Amino acid sequence: MAQPVLGILTLYLNDAGLLEERPVYRKMTLAGQQLGLDVFVFTPDDVNYKTNRIHAHIYNPEQKAWHREWRAFPNLIYDRCRIQRSPRFERLQVFRKQYGHLTFLNRMLRNKWTVYRTLRLESRFREQLPETRLYEGQSDLSKLIRKYPLVYLKPINGTGGRGILRIEKQKDGTYLIQGREHNRKIIRPQRVPLSSLHGRLASWDLKGNRYLVQQGIQLKLASGRVHDYRMLVQKDGSGVWTVTGCAGRIGPSGSITSNLHGGGEAVPMTDLMRQWIKDEATEETAKAAAERFSLEVAAHLEASYGRLCELALDLAIDKRGHIWLIEVNPKPAREVFKQIGDKDTYQKAVTRPLEFALWLYEQKQQRKASAAALKRHNGKKTGSR
Repeated sequence: MAQPVLGILTLYLNDAGLLEERPVYRKMTLAGQQLGLDVFVFTPDDVNYKTNRIHAHIYNPEQKAWHREWRAFPNLIYDRCRIQRSPRFERLQVFRKQYGHLTFLNRMLRNKWTVYRTLRLESRFREQLPETRLYEGQSDLSKLIRKYPLVYLKPINGTGGRGILRIEKQKDGTYLIQGREHNRKIIRPQRVPLSSLHGRLASWDLKGNRYLVQQGIQLKLASGRVHDYRMLVQKDGSGVWTVTGCAGRIGPSGSITSNLHGGGEAVPMTDLMRQWIKDEATEETAKAAAERFSLEVAAHLEASYGRLCELALDLAIDKRGHIWLIEVNPKPAREVFKQIGDKDTYQKAVTRPLEFALWLYEQKQQRKASAAALKRHNGKKTGSR
């Protein structure tokens, strides 16, 4: 009997065919081989729409090398495509429309604003959601900076800390603007009076670039560096949402975000909480609350948008141990666990989507077998009349 086949769907990072997560895909190929799952990697640009064949990237463990091979469509598709401003992303939309009927481990999650509004409708989540507005004019920013001493501006579809601005009211009544360009470059901090604030931000075209205005949570450590927590939840081999792990992240000096791609460093969650909260009982309660909250959010978003197999939640935990949801990442990296030396959690993070894929495939096969048996049964009843 042929092995089930999983195709990892991704995007080239440039026109030269660069693949971002190739080392992870190699590990997934090896793990899939041990589980009895055939794994290959492809992008929408590798699909021949006329023949329904894929010019796949395949890792050969014996040769320890990648090669290309024409393959039939896989039984399941694991979508790892992150948003990018390029024709490649537009071709992804075409692919999803053409082949949306296939079995995906995970469907698209909506933008930050839609996800926020979806969660906001649930009273059980509201206390964990920083107040957020879609920027449609200067009044949206003005209302929040009058209400909160700290406000963040972030692109509705941004990733990796790109284009985020931090605005904090100072003791002298001015506002300190810090942040990153869309290429992640840290911008020079600027202090401006309220009367000049909107003018200083005009070049960012907050409305045209679809920005959100969000209540800021004070997360600066004694060193002045910001921190947060990356919680990874995944479906396991029984199709159940499970906490894979959580790690702390500390941003580089001068950065307003803690993203690893932006120069942040990973630290064990317990170490960071001990440094920040300094109360063991509060730390334990907060950790349990963060895990419970993350699993509930994952289940609710899946019920709202369709099948998901994993989510990373970027969480803030204030001094009181209160949990805040900064944002949800539907295509999470795993490197945060590798950086803190937690090999077991890193391996789980790599393997769990494969285990879920096998479970999903088996469920599909069982439904087919049941349907065929029912059809045979009905046929016999019809023939005996």
